[in-house]
Amino acid sequence: MDVSCVSLGAQTVFSACELGVFDVLLAADHPLSAEEVSRAVGASLDGTERLLAACAGLQLLNTHRQDGQVLYSNSEQARVYLTRSSPVSLYHSIQYSSRTIYLCWHYLTDAVREGRNQYEKAFGVSSNDLFQALYRSDEEMVKFMHLMNSIWNICGKDVVTAFDLSPFNVICDLGGCSGALAKQCTSAYPECTVTIFDLPKVVQTSREHFVTDADGRINFYEGDFFKDPLPEADLYILARILHDWTDERCTELLSRVNRACKPGGGVLLVEALLHEDGSGPLTVQLYSLNMLVQTEGRERTAAQYAALLAAAGFTAVRHRLTGKIYDAVLGRKEG
Repeated sequence: MDVSCVSLGAQTVFSACELGVFDVLLAADHPLSAEEVSRAVGASLDGTERLLAACAGLQLLNTHRQDGQVLYSNSEQARVYLTRSSPVSLYHSIQYSSRTIYLCWHYLTDAVREGRNQYEKAFGVSSNDLFQALYRSDEEMVKFMHLMNSIWNICGKDVVTAFDLSPFNVICDLGGCSGALAKQCTSAYPECTVTIFDLPKVVQTSREHFVTDADGRINFYEGDFFKDPLPEADLYILARILHDWTDERCTELLSRVNRACKPGGGVLLVEALLHEDGSGPLTVQLYSLNMLVQTEGRERTAAQYAALLAAAGFTAVRHRLTGKIYDAVLGRKEG
């Protein structure tokens, strides 16, 4: 597949998800014709025929011949990851990519030239305060929270079990967002409690839409982790947090964590790790470009994260590759 087809393929998936093609096919429970799908999603027959054919070419749909007519059904991959009702659905992640990330990527050349994110060009908002730009509306905040929720529903178990975290009974998830990673922690470690530390409006939304009374070992603490006191804990989790920030800001935050951390406690970083020579993985290299267009940060190697942890006073730093997108780095505070 040539480079242009990669981009077109991504846009095809975006449109099929937005129209609800995969949801319609799931609900039908039997193969449908292009005409039936077009009626169900409220789209033109011609456009729907082309979209379905392209999705089949991407191996997201199966085709069936019946009475000279082509019928379509979801592939297993589409059923699991592209239908909204699936517990590991990537629907919200795909929508966020389509409506937010891709708009920033339109200005990638400018980002490379200028060395800074492109919120002002893409959305007309200042990025002097990164999270005011990221959460520039309630709708955008909820979209981002759904994105994080879908990521940790899929990858969360791998990162919280990369190390044995059972010695840490009191855990604080800094920037814990929707609480999906906190739920993975309480599932993997039945003795632990998790405090989600996040901005007040994020906490409110998480309570309303993501964390229920059934999640009894999860609680909340409102604040700005650069400004406000951090609750004392045995372990602090920073999942996809440090890659948003410069080295200086990372050291500042980790130093605050070190001061709050109980002696003998630790910090778990969850990030996509680059190879030490920077040669890959390709996904992480692309993520690092995304950090350029969207944040102040970058993706880093395990050694670079170890250096940040050491500068903040953490010792005995180790890392584990999960074999998935996100990896784990654990540092300890001397007792």
